[in-house]
Amino acid sequence: MKELRSTLVLIVVLAGLVGYIYYRNNREATPEDTKEKAFASVKAEDIDEVEITLADRQTTHVKKTDGTWKIVAPEAADADQGELSMITGSLATLELQSVVDENPSDVKPYGLDPAHVTVEFHDKGHKDPWVIQFGDKTPTGGDLYARIPGKNRVFLVSSFLDTTFNKNTFALRDKTVIRIDREKVDRIEIVADKRSVTLAKSGNEWRIVAPLMARADLAAIEGSLERLSSAQMQGIVSADATDLKKRKLDPPVASFTAVSGSSRATLLFGATENALIFAKDAARPMVFTVAPTLYTDVIRDLAEFRRKDLFDSRSFTATHVEFVRGAETIVLDKVKNSDGSQTWKNGAGKQVDAMKVEEFLSKVSGLRAESFESAPAAALKTPALVVKVQFDEKKMEQVTFARSGSDVLASRSDEPGTAKVMAASFDEVFKGIDEMK
Repeated sequence: MKELRSTLVLIVVLAGLVGYIYYRNNREATPEDTKEKAFASVKAEDIDEVEITLADRQTTHVKKTDGTWKIVAPEAADADQGELSMITGSLATLELQSVVDENPSDVKPYGLDPAHVTVEFHDKGHKDPWVIQFGDKTPTGGDLYARIPGKNRVFLVSSFLDTTFNKNTFALRDKTVIRIDREKVDRIEIVADKRSVTLAKSGNEWRIVAPLMARADLAAIEGSLERLSSAQMQGIVSADATDLKKRKLDPPVASFTAVSGSSRATLLFGATENALIFAKDAARPMVFTVAPTLYTDVIRDLAEFRRKDLFDSRSFTATHVEFVRGAETIVLDKVKNSDGSQTWKNGAGKQVDAMKVEEFLSKVSGLRAESFESAPAAALKTPALVVKVQFDEKKMEQVTFARSGSDVLASRSDEPGTAKVMAASFDEVFKGIDEMK
């Protein structure tokens, strides 16, 4: 009987607990759960004018025209659209964490007289502007004192809003170094000191066209264009093109030009001062500074733009391969069978294990240049190995390999100069040829 009573009690307690949990999860939010918004009737997309005044009385006035934000004071300039989007979004959703004092006799203790930051803004739905002021952070640093002029109370807002609104004119302006459309760039010209590199795009393929003709490394080119298009100014030195010679911008230390059809965008690099580099968009009078890493990321040597893969072909695109070692020639042909399948055969017509061939050809096509020399090496006149590949139906390529002491050198028939290859990788290919006989 006692066990039955205990069981019934447990059932009743459990039912009550389940009911309470259901109530807590499904009840509608009460007014106590919803925090008060500072500007409940304001929508971010309706805000079309913002003015921020800092403690030093620096004021920046920004307006939105035809959907684009522009700085109108203290000087006309393009605005950072992302910064303004964050600011307007924060104004529209700004919540009061709590009210500190409904009627303070003095707001100086809160850092609100004068305020650290004053934000005045206008939206389409109201004739008069809205204003909010921000003061000190609370002792714990978690919140920020704030007030709306015309209302007595001081309240708290989240402290992260200080970084959102505490912006000077430079922080609010568009800091894009130079504007390019990466997808439309079809030519790149790099000049630094007495050396220059020119790259040109034909279709989807990039090639080096000066100072020599060679295949280009797509990843290096895309990396340079991406870095250039996303580069930001570190500061503005002068709104006018003054002291260009002093800052080594006339002539420049280096330049990077991105060409899109008949359009040219050129970034000039000058002297280094205080760990920053003077720079200038050739199409604008303004002189600004950039991080030194931008220079090293885009002003690269010729070798960095050369394609490191010695072969364009791959194991799955090759159809005919010849390996010439001295007087010996080993041939591999991909043959299409009557049932549509494909097999590999050697020069004697003997079928070779397809998996072994594919694995071996992957090692061949994986041979890469570690470095380049502009002059042809004398050792290549007595090659250790010549590889000829037919691929993609009608394409042909030939790479010659030679040994020079402990080094392995290579050269493509359609490119000048000499490449240095990792000896261990070449030795593995050299020995693997015997298994293809």
